[in-house]
Amino acid sequence: MFKQLYRWLPPESVLLSDEAMRPYECDGLSVCTQRPGAVVLPNTLAEVKQVLEFCRTHHIPLVPRGAGTGLSGGALPHKEGILLSLAKFNRILQLDPRSRTARVEPGVRNLAISQAAAVYGLYYAPDPSSQVACTIGGNVAENSGGVHCLKYGLTVHNILELKLLTIDGEWLTIGSQAFDSPGYDLLALLTGSEGLLGLVMEVTVKLLPKPEQVQVLLAAFDSVLAAGQAVTEIIAAGVIPAGLEMMDNAAIRAAEDFVKVGYPVTAAAILLCEVDGHAAAVAQQVTKVTKLLAQAGAQEIRLAENEQQRLKFWAGRKSAFPAVGRLSPDYYCMDGTIPRKHLATVLQRISELSKEYGLAVANVFHAGDGNLHPLILFDANHADELKRAEEFGGKILELCVEVGGTITGEHGVGIEKINQMCVQFNSAELSQFHAVKAAFDPNGILNPLKAIPTLHRCTEFGAMHVHQGQLRFAELERF
Repeated sequence: MFKQLYRWLPPESVLLSDEAMRPYECDGLSVCTQRPGAVVLPNTLAEVKQVLEFCRTHHIPLVPRGAGTGLSGGALPHKEGILLSLAKFNRILQLDPRSRTARVEPGVRNLAISQAAAVYGLYYAPDPSSQVACTIGGNVAENSGGVHCLKYGLTVHNILELKLLTIDGEWLTIGSQAFDSPGYDLLALLTGSEGLLGLVMEVTVKLLPKPEQVQVLLAAFDSVLAAGQAVTEIIAAGVIPAGLEMMDNAAIRAAEDFVKVGYPVTAAAILLCEVDGHAAAVAQQVTKVTKLLAQAGAQEIRLAENEQQRLKFWAGRKSAFPAVGRLSPDYYCMDGTIPRKHLATVLQRISELSKEYGLAVANVFHAGDGNLHPLILFDANHADELKRAEEFGGKILELCVEVGGTITGEHGVGIEKINQMCVQFNSAELSQFHAVKAAFDPNGILNPLKAIPTLHRCTEFGAMHVHQGQLRFAELERF
C-alpha cells in the first residue's frame, strides 16, 4: 500500500527499505525503537497535504518528526504507520527587526534563528541544550525551555502565531502577529501538544534585544542541600536571574573531563547564576547575589572575568548530557518539575532511591524554576538494569507529583511518562484531554497512543504498577 506514495512524492522522498528507515526508528529515547511502515520526507505543502489525505482515507497512523532530539519517545514510529519528517521545511521566511519577530518553517534549527537575528542585535530566548540540532517545530511540540527559561519563559511564552495543517487538510492560523488575539488561547493548547492535534507548518517567534550587560557567577557548595537552599534564597530575595542552573558532583566531574572549563571538581554541587540587563542594574544584582550565595554557605564564588569565560561556564552546563554519556554505557534522562521550596527534600529522596535501586545518578537541572533532569546511569547489556532504571525514573516522577509538581517541564510525555499521567491526572481530566484530541483528530490518526493514556491503561497501571516498558509496548501492539 505504501508504494502508492510514489504517486505524489519523488522517489527520494519515500523510504521503504529497512536500511533506509533504520535512522528513524527512535528519537532521543533510544531504549524504545520501532521500525515504521514508511518514512516520507515531503518537499512542499502540497505533498504534505497528499500524505495527510492518504492517511485519512486509509486510516493509517501518522507520526510527525522534527530533528529527532526529543527525549520522551514522542516521535517513536508506529509499525503500521507513516513517519513524516519535516526536516526539509527549513527556511527562515521573514525576519523583521522592527517588529522583533521571525517567521520560520518547522525544520529551522533553534540556534539558527538567533544566528540570523544577531546582525540586528536580536536573539531568540529559549535555548535547549540541543539547540544546535533541535528544530522550532519540535520545540513547539514539546514546549521546550532551556537554561534561560527562568526569566524569559518557555516556547509558549516566545511565539506569537502558528500555521497548522489539520488531519483534514485544513489550514489554520492560531494566534496572530499582535501580542494578543481574540477567543480561546489555542496557541497555548497547541504548544506542547506533541503532534496529537495537527502539523505545525509555520511559526512566528518573538525576538529580544541582546542585553547591554551579562554576568555569570559560579558558586561551589559542599552539599547539594546547601546549593538547593541557595536557589530558594535568591528567588525569595526578589532576584530573577536570566539563568540559575545546578549540577551535582557527578555532573561536574563529567563536564570538566569533557570540555575542560575549570569547574571545581571537589564541590558537591555548583550553581551557575546569570544576570543581565542594563550595566548599573547588573552590577547591583551581582553584589546582591554574591552576598546571598555566601550567606547560603558557598565555599567558592567566581565571577566570569570576560565573555569568553562566561561562555566556558555555560559550555560545561550545556555539554552535561553528552559528558555524562561517557560515564556509563547508557543513561536515562528524567524531566520533572517541583516547587522550588521542595528542592532539597526531593534531591535527598533521589539520593535514597539511587541506593535502593543500585544505580548512580548525575543531577543536572534548571534549578531556578524547579525543573529536574536526573540522569540515571545503567547498562542496557544487563536486562534488569533497564527495568530498574525505568522503575527508578517512574518513582522520581511520582515524587514530583507528590510534592505538588508535574511529571514534565519541557521534554513532553510521549510514551516515556504515559504511565505517570495516570498519577498526575484523574479520570475526568483525562476524559477532557481525549475530548480535545477528538475535536482535532476524530479518528485518532495523529501520533496515536502518545501523551494521553486510556482510562483502561490507568486502571491497569494502578492495579499492577508494572514497569513502563511492559505497558508501553503491550498497548502499542493492541493498536
